[in-house]
Order: sequence, then C-alpha cells, then structure tokens
Amino acid sequence: MLPLVELEVRHLRALCAIADTGSVRKAALQLGMTQPSLTTQLRRIEGTIGGLLFTRGQTGSRPTPLGHSVLSRARPIIAEMSALVTAAREAAVGVGGLRLRIGSIGSRAVTGWLRRIHQRLPDTDTTIHIEVSSNTLLQLLATNQLDVAFVHEAAGFPLHIPAGVERRVLIAGEPRFVSLSAAHPAAARPLVRLAELAHDAWIVDPTADEEAAALRRVFTATGLDPRLVHVRDNTTAADLVASGEAVRPCQPTADPAPGTVIRPLTGDPLTAQLALASRHGSLPLRELDALYGDLMDAYVAVAGANPTYRAWLDRNGSPLLPSVGSH
Repeated sequence: MLPLVELEVRHLRALCAIADTGSVRKAALQLGMTQPSLTTQLRRIEGTIGGLLFTRGQTGSRPTPLGHSVLSRARPIIAEMSALVTAAREAAVGVGGLRLRIGSIGSRAVTGWLRRIHQRLPDTDTTIHIEVSSNTLLQLLATNQLDVAFVHEAAGFPLHIPAGVERRVLIAGEPRFVSLSAAHPAAARPLVRLAELAHDAWIVDPTADEEAAALRRVFTATGLDPRLVHVRDNTTAADLVASGEAVRPCQPTADPAPGTVIRPLTGDPLTAQLALASRHGSLPLRELDALYGDLMDAYVAVAGANPTYRAWLDRNGSPLLPSVGSH
C-alpha cells in the first residue's frame, strides 16, 4: 500500500490538470512530470481522500462523482493562491501604471474588441485570457485575477455566479448553428431540422460548460438519441466535420472551415446568453459602459460580416440589424 500524503496546493493542481486535459499523460506533460510519477501521486492522493477520483476509459480519465466534489473545492483554492502570488509579486516589484485584465470565451468578436480598447486606451497595459469555460472566467474574476470577462450561458443551465460578480447582458438569446460537411445531404438547405441530423455523431468539447448537457436536453425533448463524441482540439473537430464523420454545434459568427458549411437549426433549439461580467465596484461605471460599448460594436461588426448570421438576424427582425447596416 502506498503511503498517504498530506494534501498540498501542488496536489490540487495535479488533480485539476488531469481533469482539464482528460489524460494522466497529458497532465504529466503540462506539469513537467513523468506519467508514472503522476500516476503514483494520484494513487496517494486517492488513498488520503479515501476514494477513486478518476475513471479511465477509451475517452481518457474522467472524474468520478467524488472527483467532481473534490475538484469543485480545489479550483477556488488554486485560484485564491494564484491571486495571492500575483498580488504579492506586484507589491514586491512596485508594479504601477494603468492595467486592464480581460477574460473571454473564444469568439470572433474578441479581436475587434481588443482593437477598440487599444484605440481608446492606448496607454493602458491590456491583457487577454481566453477560456472555454465561462465558470472558470467568473472564478478568475471573483478572485481579482481579471477585471472584466465576456461570458456565455447555455439556455437552461445557469452559470455559477460568485458573490460580488455582476453581469450586463449583451445578447439575450444568441442561436447556436450547426457545422456540417459540405457534402452532407442537409447542407443544401438554408435551415436544417434536427431530425435530419439524428443519425450523425455530434462533436462536443467536454471542457465547455454544459455543452453536452444542453444538447442531450434538446435531443431528449425531440425524441432523438444521437451519439456524442468528445473532442477538445478544434483542428481535429473541423477535420471530422469536413470528412462527414460528425457534425458540430457552433457560434453563429463562426466562419466555415474548408469543406464545411454552417447552417441555422429550425426553431433555434440551442441558444445562449452573452454577457459582460465584472466585480462590483472594481471599475468606474463610465469605464464599464465603454468596455460594454466596445464589445457590442465588435460583436455587431462580425455579425454583419457573416452572411449566414446576417440572414438569420434579418428573418428574425433582430434589433441588431440597424447597427449591422451601419458597419
């Protein structure tokens, strides 16, 4: 029997790395360890806690219910420690000057948002942190590692809003479109029914907040039961879609990868709320208003430049359309 260990922050980081990468091997590479060393460390941690934290399968290492419970407590601890170290380093070196720390989900609006901020605040040191998980961004915001964050919330699956964090809605119900092979029988139609994709495998990112759960809820409501495929790498996902192996939900502002098309779903069964989150009182109201305006302008610009999304906005009489026409 392996000796027990006294849990330290490095052990919690190891657990989070395994959960985030979905693999002991990948986590070991990320942490600068060998796979056998991390495997031994994991067994000692599990021995200390008294239960199995991960199961191994063809799709990699996945947290058990106990693992999810431990991870939900480990992440805030790690975030607090990172915040402590950052604050201490800044105090030690006397960091000064203007600084703006931005967090965001992946979005085509991010580049235009940053460009507008740089133009408006040329003397501000602006940094960007991109995450798949909006819940992670909110936690970073709550622990003073970010100043503002562009987040999304899948309909029916509320985000976990930390105390002191507030949101301003950008888009109340952004539709999710579907990316499919240009050779797919449904690709020739301007609107695609879910039933036409019932026999396709659907790609989901397991690190994205409730993406798989939102899909399952829609499928259940329509009596469908397609297979879900977990893929974290965007390049691999795009290749699988182009080859006809799978389809994939996507943002309406996305551009199709080679060999693929992007189509709206009939009835818009998948939607998300987009918002700008901040800590209460962390920035002057005038600056928050300006950041919100910069983000909205950037979003409207990419929406107007995307023919598929623009057509959807036109059909649905969206209030974004007058702004789209001016960009």
